[in-house]
Amino acid sequence: MKEKILNALLGKTDYVSGQELCARFGVSRTAIWKVMNQLKEDGYEIEAVSHKGYRIVSYPDKITAEEVASRMKTRWAGSKIEFLEKVDSTNNYAKKIAENGALSGTLVLTENQYGGRGRRGRIWENPPGSSIAMTLIVKPKLPPNHASMMTLVMGIAVARACREISGIDMKIKWPNDIVAQGKKVCGILTEMSAEPDSIHYVVIGVGINVNIDAFPKELQEIAASLQSLTGKTFHRADLISKCMEEFEDCYQEFLKTEDLSRLMKEYNSLLINKDQKVCVMEPKGRYTGTALGVDANGELIVKKDSGETVSVYAGEVSVRGVYGYV
Repeated sequence: MKEKILNALLGKTDYVSGQELCARFGVSRTAIWKVMNQLKEDGYEIEAVSHKGYRIVSYPDKITAEEVASRMKTRWAGSKIEFLEKVDSTNNYAKKIAENGALSGTLVLTENQYGGRGRRGRIWENPPGSSIAMTLIVKPKLPPNHASMMTLVMGIAVARACREISGIDMKIKWPNDIVAQGKKVCGILTEMSAEPDSIHYVVIGVGINVNIDAFPKELQEIAASLQSLTGKTFHRADLISKCMEEFEDCYQEFLKTEDLSRLMKEYNSLLINKDQKVCVMEPKGRYTGTALGVDANGELIVKKDSGETVSVYAGEVSVRGVYGYV
């Protein structure tokens, strides 16, 4: 009920009458009054005027299940939300509940992730109240070797959402980072459970630096947040819902061909690696060349300094001018 009433009040500049809320949700005025008190306890400033009703004057930057659900406009992505005040990793928790039957579209959120992982096992933590740590469960009917492309699909979605919310020009560092002004704003980690010919589930973890005004000295040259880039604070629930909207749209296009054919042009327009000198680091060694863009399979096409053109499927790519690579 709190979620429904919150949704009825959000975005309204005029008052919503108590009588209207009672009629819409089939509850008593006492029930409405109790919910309003609950919202006030959650940090919402609500104005109540006799014969006019209620309106939200200001609201806190919270990412509770009710707050995010009240803003969600998707068909399936984020249709169910699991919120945890504190968890080691939203990906780990998402895998656990996916094994136990959680539906495709379930979104796991936390205010405090203390053991999140990036690629190559790096630790990613988010201070409470400052960032977004979320994982979406998807159960696609795809060959397992197509799952890695979902990282790129989410990358486009997050870049779109961050740009719309903040007004900042966002780029993608292949395969899994979102950057702005040459600094990392977001990381994406996709994991799956599969058999040789089918996928049980895919979990797509997304970590976005939102309302962080300063970074430790060792990160100042490589990391940024929406706040540090603009001087403004942002409501994270708005950004989460926008990410899910954009992912749903991108994923629909992806499923039409089961590859990046319909998204490749947009991805390459966002790709900060494109036409840049790169260093490709693989288990067998490293080499340098020029990144030409991604193909329909999400592989990075690199023209080596030797003149040979190769497709990079796995490994880590460093780009001149990004993350200190010169």
